[in-house]
Amino acid sequence: MTERRVTIKNRAGIHARPAALIVGVASNFVSKINMIKEAENESINAKSIMGIITLGARYNTTLLIRAEGPDEAEAVQALSDLFERRFEEE
Repeated sequence: MTERRVTIKNRAGIHARPAALIVGVASNFVSKINMIKEAENESINAKSIMGIITLGARYNTTLLIRAEGPDEAEAVQALSDLFERRFEEE
């Protein structure tokens, strides 16, 4: 299992466009990938756009990305990079 905490840095938080980007990246990997909002103990499948949107992750929210599978390290890195780039919005 590979995990990494990320913080949402774009002002709009995770809305439809960033959610679609997350699903697009996550879907490229075989591993099971979850995003966890630890403050509320909520976990969703990172390959589910509805799950990501209903997570309600806003600016400065910290999420835990957790992946399990043959390409888990690469999956966590790719998703972390997406958060670092602020979903290419700013």
